[in-house]
Amino acid sequence: MPGRAADKRTVYIEERRRYWDDYAKNQPGWDGPRRYYRQRLAELYRFVIPPGSRVLELGCGEGDLLAAVQPSEGVGLDLSSARIEQGRRKYPNLTLQVGDAHAFDLAGKQFDFIVASDLINDLWDVQQMFETVQRYCHPGTRLVLNFYSRLWEGPRRVAEALRVARPQLGQNWLTVPDVQNLLYLAGFETIQTRPEILWPMRTPGIDALANRYLVKLWPWDTFALTHFLVARPAPKPFSGPESGPEPRVTVVVPARNEAGNISNILDRCPELGGGTELIFVEGNSTDDTYAAIEREIARRPGCTAKLFRQTGKGKGDAVRLGFANATGEVLMILDADMTVPPEDLPRFYDAWRSGKGEYINGVRLVYPMEDRAMRFFNLLGNKFFSLAFSWLLNQSIKDTLCGTKVMSRAHYEVIARNRAYFGEIDPFGDFDLIFGAAKYNLKMVDLPIRYAERVYGDTNIQRWRHGMILLRMVLLAMRRIKFI
Repeated sequence: MPGRAADKRTVYIEERRRYWDDYAKNQPGWDGPRRYYRQRLAELYRFVIPPGSRVLELGCGEGDLLAAVQPSEGVGLDLSSARIEQGRRKYPNLTLQVGDAHAFDLAGKQFDFIVASDLINDLWDVQQMFETVQRYCHPGTRLVLNFYSRLWEGPRRVAEALRVARPQLGQNWLTVPDVQNLLYLAGFETIQTRPEILWPMRTPGIDALANRYLVKLWPWDTFALTHFLVARPAPKPFSGPESGPEPRVTVVVPARNEAGNISNILDRCPELGGGTELIFVEGNSTDDTYAAIEREIARRPGCTAKLFRQTGKGKGDAVRLGFANATGEVLMILDADMTVPPEDLPRFYDAWRSGKGEYINGVRLVYPMEDRAMRFFNLLGNKFFSLAFSWLLNQSIKDTLCGTKVMSRAHYEVIARNRAYFGEIDPFGDFDLIFGAAKYNLKMVDLPIRYAERVYGDTNIQRWRHGMILLRMVLLAMRRIKFI
């Protein structure tokens, strides 16, 4: 029996090798629908994969998609030697080789992104492929794949019977839960899924409407041709000497008109990881905040806190200045109003250090707040925007304006390098990080905190003016993330 199963597997794979060799040698002169479909997929993959990444594509064909994402190192594997030979002539800068996605040897290389486009529908054992690629992942690797929707199995067979579509070999018509379960069994964690491509052919006035907008909305999303999925290697617990030394942490404190809180911040901010660096960024205060920070640092011999004076405006500008001068491997933000107690920072660090999340976001809307911590209309607005942004970003984000957030400096640098994609329109600083984390598929984790009322000064939030800015952020997220 084991021999018979092995024989069936060999026959299955060889049949597909011959099919794709024949496809390469006998491609139709006109293949408009498939060409448009592949072009649209290339747009979606370019959105996820920053140029200059190390990319491995399984089932790469001639390498068109791999070339489109502009990798610094691009490696492609495909069963078909004919397609690989064509690809080598087209893209001499890529490393394309014949190989079986179920089992291959790349001498221990690791990649930032591993791509499998329209591949898992064609495999004998999808779980084995997922287990194989684990060997080529580092903790930050993203596995990005798309696969045909099961709903299209019937229409595809009809199209083949009518000779409108090229006949395919038998396919794995998998649902999203099927694929998520196989990923889980192979040691991956799904970050997001979304439906894509409702109208798979170039039709002026229709394809853009259908594939950018309608496919993201109910009920049209049900009829999407393909599912797009991003996953990461499941985090491994950090414990013992094998987890390496604890990283240093930089806590950036933007401070405007917060003179009365400075002493408390310095006294109560805990040591985290391999040590805590505290950076104050004073921004255009009308009280003596800058002088208060200088005095309080001077009163503490050996204090390593740093102080910078903001030259621009807005909290976002202050955070960027603080992060630019940070030396820690982990970056945190702590608002100077003390509404989030500094004593909560170890919980944020532990959530990041454990690998449970790569972007840890404080949430004020879970536990009851102190009576005067947030005004009613502010609370109502925060709840509305949490629902809106969770839908727009395809990840849960229950509180967009809580001041306490944590991420690695390496991930922040990716966001900073690609900041031009969203532009410089975020005075809060929160959306610069949230949108970047969403676009580059960082695992977001909401961490509930108990929100306290101020004990000094007044809020810097202007309810109606800043509410209008938040609406602009919604429109930006719709245009640059949701409806791409």
